Parts: sequence; C-alpha cells; structure tokens
Amino acid sequence: MGKVSVVTDSTAFLEPGLAQELDITVVPLNVHFGDELLQDGVDITPEAFFQRLETGALMPHTSPPSVQTFEQIYANLHARTDQILSIHLSGRLSQTLHHAQRGAEILLGRCSIAVVDSLTTSLGLGILAKAAATAAQQGATLDEIVRLARGMIPHLYIVFYVDRMDYLERGNRIGRAQAILGTMLNIKPLLFVEDGEIIPLEKVRTHEKAVEKLFEFVAEFSELQQAAIVQRHPSPTQETKMLLERLAQLFPHIEFPIIQYGPVLASHIGPSAMGVVVYETPE
Repeated sequence: MGKVSVVTDSTAFLEPGLAQELDITVVPLNVHFGDELLQDGVDITPEAFFQRLETGALMPHTSPPSVQTFEQIYANLHARTDQILSIHLSGRLSQTLHHAQRGAEILLGRCSIAVVDSLTTSLGLGILAKAAATAAQQGATLDEIVRLARGMIPHLYIVFYVDRMDYLERGNRIGRAQAILGTMLNIKPLLFVEDGEIIPLEKVRTHEKAVEKLFEFVAEFSELQQAAIVQRHPSPTQETKMLLERLAQLFPHIEFPIIQYGPVLASHIGPSAMGVVVYETPE
C-alpha cells in the first residue's frame, strides 16, 4: 500500500531542504510577465519577482498549475502508493485547489486522493504540509492525516496591512474611488484571512499604528505554538524591528522568523505589505 504521499504547492513556506527531507511534492504555480511564463520557485524566486515588479513596466499575474500537471504528479506517486494527500492554498485565492480536484479524477477508484483546502497560504500552508508529511512518515493513514490537518486549520491565522491600495482595487476588494481616497489620505488597510478569504479588518493612518495593531493581534494568543512575520523584504525593516522588540517582551521563548511572501500573495496584496502568521496550540 505504501505510506501516504503529501502534495502541496509553491505558495507553502517550507524551510530549505524540508520538502526533500519529508518527501513532500511541491507543485509550482505560474507567474506571467506578458507572454513570459515562469514557474514559481523554479524559474523565479520571490526576490527576483519583486525586483522585476519594481523595475519592469509589465504588471504580472499568476495562474494555477494545469489539471494535466496534477494528473501526471498523481500518476507518478501512484506508482509507489495508493494514498495521497494534496493540500493547497485557499480555494478563494486561486484555482489551484479546483485543478487538483479535477486532476485526482483520473485515478478515481484506483487510488485514494484527498484534496484539502487549507484556507490559508504561506507559513500556514507550510505548517500543515509539514505536519501531514511527518505523520505520514510515522505510518499514519490517509484518513488520520486528513483529520489532523482539518483539526489544525482553524488554529491558523494571518493578518497584515498594506501600504498600497491599487492591488486591492485590481482584486475587486475595494472600489476605485475608495482606492484613490485611501491613497490620498495615506490609509493603510488591515486585512485578515478568514475562511480562506482576504477581508478588511480596519484602517490606520501610520506605519506605527499598523505595527501596534499587528502586535495587539498576536498578544491575544495565550497558547502560541509557532509564528512568523511575513513581508516583502527578507531582512528586517524599521517596522519589523519595532514589532520584533515588542513581541520579544511578551513572548520571550517564541521565535518570530521573517518570511518573504511570494508572487501569488503579492498579486492579491501588493509588494509593500507586512503581516503575521500565527499557529495557536489546539486544545
């Protein structure tokens, strides 16, 4: 029968080498600059993406892996197992989940493939993929791993603020008039990922106030198991240092690594966002 094989996508944050160590198959999403198609994490890194965003005239967009890509991946994995967990970024942020579901149909009746909506992305998705793959290595069944992942999902949270409103306008999350007015008034929306959707939380006027709101959000958790700061830059900014200093006082035994978000999330929130990902210990 073979152990459960775990599949995720390139929006998941996994520490370098972890996918290979835990035998996680990572399916890259596509990044488009005009007619040029690049595979996320294969042909272009987050840093290279942001550099092109700053210097190029073309506005990029992203697309999911094809149904045929998933069919081929599942077929290859089926050669060694008949249990596959495919867990992906929120179905409300990308059609990746839908394509994975369609790709699984080719092995219907021959292989058990569970396609799970993580309702999140970035570190949140990475935490789920890592937990699933670790359980698989320990001999857990597909049903057991699905229950594990679904039990973890409600305990993952992402909140962030954005410094530019045009990407929210492009994604139809705010209207054009609201975007223009927000830019004129220097408003920075706070956004929350809830049930897999990016929704407005509140608005602030300064970076300092935005950082304060991020701190207040994290401070609400008494049982913090894992967390990280998600931003465009891989190194600390002035705002990051402010937040890290305050978090260290409240959570002296918790590390808050800095994670650079990638092209897919950037297409929704823009290149100048900052946020926190929190995983609280389930009861």
